[in-house]
Amino acid sequence: MAELPPFVLFYLAALAAAVLPRRARQVVMLAVPLVGGLALMNLTPDLLVRVAFMDLYLEPLRVDKLSMLFGILFHIGAFIGIVFSLHVDDRSQHVAALLYAGSAIGAVFAGDLLTLFLFWEILALTSAFLIFANRTDRAWGAGMRYLVIQVLSGVLLLAGALMLYRHSGSLAFNHIGLNGAGSFLIFIAFGIKCAFPLLHNWLTDAYPEATPTGTVFLSAFTTKVAVYALARGFAGTEALVYIGATMTCFPIFYAVIENDLRRVLAYSMINQIGFMVVGIGLGTALAMNGAIAHAFNDVIFKGLLMMSMGAVLHMTRRINGSDLGGLYKSMPVTASLCIVGAASISAFPLFSGFVSKSMVMVAVLEEGHPGVWLALLFASAGVFHHAGIKIPFFAFFSHDSGIRTTEPPLNMLAAMGLAAVLCVLIGCYPWALYELLPFSTGYAPFDGSHILAQIQLLVFSAAAFAWLKVSGIYPPELRSTNIDVEWLYRRLAPRWVRHCTQGLTAVSDTLGQATQHASRVVMRSVVRHYGPEGTLARSWPTGSMVLWVAVLLAASLILYYL
Repeated sequence: MAELPPFVLFYLAALAAAVLPRRARQVVMLAVPLVGGLALMNLTPDLLVRVAFMDLYLEPLRVDKLSMLFGILFHIGAFIGIVFSLHVDDRSQHVAALLYAGSAIGAVFAGDLLTLFLFWEILALTSAFLIFANRTDRAWGAGMRYLVIQVLSGVLLLAGALMLYRHSGSLAFNHIGLNGAGSFLIFIAFGIKCAFPLLHNWLTDAYPEATPTGTVFLSAFTTKVAVYALARGFAGTEALVYIGATMTCFPIFYAVIENDLRRVLAYSMINQIGFMVVGIGLGTALAMNGAIAHAFNDVIFKGLLMMSMGAVLHMTRRINGSDLGGLYKSMPVTASLCIVGAASISAFPLFSGFVSKSMVMVAVLEEGHPGVWLALLFASAGVFHHAGIKIPFFAFFSHDSGIRTTEPPLNMLAAMGLAAVLCVLIGCYPWALYELLPFSTGYAPFDGSHILAQIQLLVFSAAAFAWLKVSGIYPPELRSTNIDVEWLYRRLAPRWVRHCTQGLTAVSDTLGQATQHASRVVMRSVVRHYGPEGTLARSWPTGSMVLWVAVLLAASLILYYL
């Protein structure tokens, strides 16, 4: 039992959920992350399970501090997501969520690239069903685009793994680094799932189209598996520093003008992943600890924000900032919990984001990247602007939309409450999280300079928001479609394909007409010579035929003797 891979329990629970009635299914779903978490605590450190497969040795279970931390995180994320979804009587969503969570857990405990690939693809397939479950045309289109991109990521991972195996003779998933074509393909595969710039639109396209409960699961697993993979395979890769800095900055501009509040959070997710990518790129003990700790915290506070917006969508059937406002009157508990998530993602002191984000920023300065530090500083102000202020303000406190509803179901409030408690506990007592981190650094988060600098940043960012709002400069919340990179493959590419198809059709028609004309000419010639009235059908004199036979015989004799 101690050597049983943790994902097995989730897969068995998914099989049970596929046939059990609703109440029994709920019990199984609640039990599996709890039982799995207890089993996880019993795993032996540095445990490695190896099995033979054909001529290969696969490692479905490898336990170290990095995989253990993400394993604990994914069990917590799965439990919170399951509690939040208990009111939903949708068997397909429940089965997909269990398989999805189990695949994420299987991926972080995979010790070889082939096992990682298998869970990588199952992760893509099962998560797509959480998008399809919304059962709308937009969800279907977004889900199909999401699935294609995620499968492409898996194909690149497999190709890179095979190239590495051919070169080294090993499929072990350890540090890879950018040192060849195979490693580059794996890097891009991880980058797609991590939402690198220009590869990110699957996230902002698909996540807002999922069900209110499905989005909570999606925000917890896919991108965090990619962060884990980068930390395992590409720690210390300098290119990641600049990629991550870009990720922290560009989503801010889209988030500010975006009307769909779940899409605002999707852009905010890319922003937060950028901090993790920067830390992984630096590769120092402090930076790695900061990146991994921030991934841990992000699952919780981003999940809390996604749940609060999911609760709003569930109760009002609206999610655009232009349609909401004044909900604090009828949803005060949800509003309060949303503010806790906003304070956490904004890195307020005594909230979870503060004790992890500052580690990355200090590490950036220590490694001599002042430009990157300024980018992260700008990004920190921006995330408070759009996720810390915009989300709760436009959903709960802006103009009174006239919507009067009630608090969401009790299970949704319980899940949000659990996430909020964790945000505060980690923020007030971060050492419990620090003990789980891979490296020992002795970092002290509650330093006077850290606290003062962060408070100054938050105050000035809030003042900037207030000034922009009062002066009328702040972009209004309007029904609109923001053009992002996805325009290239959602609009430009289909249009280009249509033009190319039309051109090919025209060429094909021209060639067809020419072929028909040539065929008619040939047929007329054939008929003219071989038809009933043709030249060859006429009666020829016998003497003429004897002459031609003699000529043919003479030609045959000449050729024979030559």
